[in-house]
Amino acid sequence: MLFDASLPPVPLLQVPSVAQAAEALGFCALWTSETQHDPFLPGALIAEHTQRLHFGTAVAIAFARSPANLAYTAWDLAQASGGRFILGLGTQVKAHIERRFGMPWPESPVNKLREQLAAVRAFWRTWQNGEALNFRGEYYKLSLMSPFFNPGSIEHPDIPIYIAGVNTGLARLAGEAADGFHVHPFHSPRYLSEVIIPAIEAGASKAGRARTDVKISVTAFAATTPEERQLTRQQISFYASTPSYRPVMELHGWGEAADHLRALASRGQWGEMPALISDNMLATFAVLASPADLGSTLLERYGQLADRLTLYLPFFPGERDPFWREIVKAVG
Repeated sequence: MLFDASLPPVPLLQVPSVAQAAEALGFCALWTSETQHDPFLPGALIAEHTQRLHFGTAVAIAFARSPANLAYTAWDLAQASGGRFILGLGTQVKAHIERRFGMPWPESPVNKLREQLAAVRAFWRTWQNGEALNFRGEYYKLSLMSPFFNPGSIEHPDIPIYIAGVNTGLARLAGEAADGFHVHPFHSPRYLSEVIIPAIEAGASKAGRARTDVKISVTAFAATTPEERQLTRQQISFYASTPSYRPVMELHGWGEAADHLRALASRGQWGEMPALISDNMLATFAVLASPADLGSTLLERYGQLADRLTLYLPFFPGERDPFWREIVKAVG
């Protein structure tokens, strides 16, 4: 299993030092996210200031961008890094797409993302092989690529595309059309084994692929101190209040608790929500261990489920380097 790190939400000036520290400690990849900063800009700095470290987006919001935007950016980062870039895409939810990005929400998010993946790859084939750009779908019709706008071929054109999701529709799409699947941190091993992995297998079978063609990249909640447990409890309560994430709670018989959390969230009563996450819920959705035992506990929990593993805790280099080094050694 590959052990990766999550880039903290730091200014761009700090990205080179974080990336160099991650490479020195032995992480396999460094993932960026689209929260407080653009997810792609750090990639150029990671490519420039490391030699072996892979990197990618976990995730960039697909529906906030056109296929051309995604194709050009990924092409440049793959070229600059010698093939170390992974394009990770997520759909987000309707409110964010419409009210934060000002973009339309599709009638079928799964169908639009499927089409978006195919459209991005159509650009790449045109640039790499000289194939005429002629993509026609429900959402995109792409047929113009003159030499002035064609970046040309690169040495590493096979850019992996990972997609993210919580429910079965996007997991099936990953099996059908993606190279990897970013598992949402709000999950349990049971949800992975009983819901997500079978959906990926179903999608892969439909497309004549094997499950092993899709790398499962898990981001896991982990807590080693009482303070981290409380923060994790708070984060779980937030995710569990999201309507589209209810199936995760429902699988374990906690659908009523999810409804209660949703009601509190709708009234802005965020401070009352963590108390609804019981110790049993916390242990189900998070890895609870001492710092010394965390690596072995992660391996035991995810060794048969994940191809890649990242902690929800962002990687800050410094005084906790021995902690990270031990986990890298145990897991990776």
